Amino acid sequence: MATVSYDESPQPVRSRFGRNRLTVTVAALVPTALAGVLVWQGVSGAGESDGDGGPPAAKAAVSPSASASAPASASAPADDVPGGGDPTAPTAPTAPTTAPSGPLAGKVVVIDPGHNPRNRDHTAEINKKVDIGTTRKECDTTGTSTNAGYPEAEFTLDVAHRLRDLLAKEGATVTLTYDNDRPFGPCIDERARIGNTAEADAVVSVHADGSAAGNRGFHVILPALVKGGGADTSAIVGPSRELGERIVGNFVRETGSAPANYIGSGTGLDVRSDLGGLNLSTVPKVFIECGNMRDSKDAALLTSAEWRQKAARGLAGGISGFLEK
Repeated sequence: MATVSYDESPQPVRSRFGRNRLTVTVAALVPTALAGVLVWQGVSGAGESDGDGGPPAAKAAVSPSASASAPASASAPADDVPGGGDPTAPTAPTAPTTAPSGPLAGKVVVIDPGHNPRNRDHTAEINKKVDIGTTRKECDTTGTSTNAGYPEAEFTLDVAHRLRDLLAKEGATVTLTYDNDRPFGPCIDERARIGNTAEADAVVSVHADGSAAGNRGFHVILPALVKGGGADTSAIVGPSRELGERIVGNFVRETGSAPANYIGSGTGLDVRSDLGGLNLSTVPKVFIECGNMRDSKDAALLTSAEWRQKAARGLAGGISGFLEK
């Protein structure tokens, strides 16, 4: 994903998330889990995945014992998608499951794996413009890939599964915005809405960049201070920066990767105002570009299952540190 930097500087606004709302969230989860009726609806460097407001699609969170799901490449055909392949039709409801104990018990985390490997087959749909508060932008993009053809969408879903399992073992309630469960999308506004509706304590959107060869390293994208249309990030700029800073430190320690040498001035942080997934969020949220798929050295890391597990540990450590503070 090509990246674009902006000169906008956030104005931190400290806000406590997850305390008062947490009581409501946990209380709501019990009857919801019993009834099994929690229904959800569902971006890549400069492009992102942000829906068009149709009926929600089911989003499953996992218990600590859940194992990683099948990779995105083993996707079901569109006809196998509930609703006859209609991405706006609700899928079978699955309620989130919270581990009975652990340092993150009672915390809600939403993981947003960027893109969908079948977006390439639905260009008309993903090119439709959606409102991101300050402007209109494509529903989603296809994402990037390594020069050898390993797709970003497959990478992001694999890391999301690994991260999900690590957080669930710590007691968190975890939901994915997308889990290989629809023919395209979800759109960028849908992805933001899932985190908002869940009243998540933290949301992380997982990506890999598609910059020029020689550009190496990772960076975390933070929301700029945006007010306009349906976007207002004033309450989340401060906590999102704290979440991003914690992820940077843990990601370096776990993966050995350095902050990007082409963006963020070596800080591993970049502030942007053009991403609908951030503009429309009302809860702390960041994006991470885990590396540059178009650089051969970074690509060797991103295609390594061992390194992807390290990346998941780095993300989990950052999220845990933010939520346990």
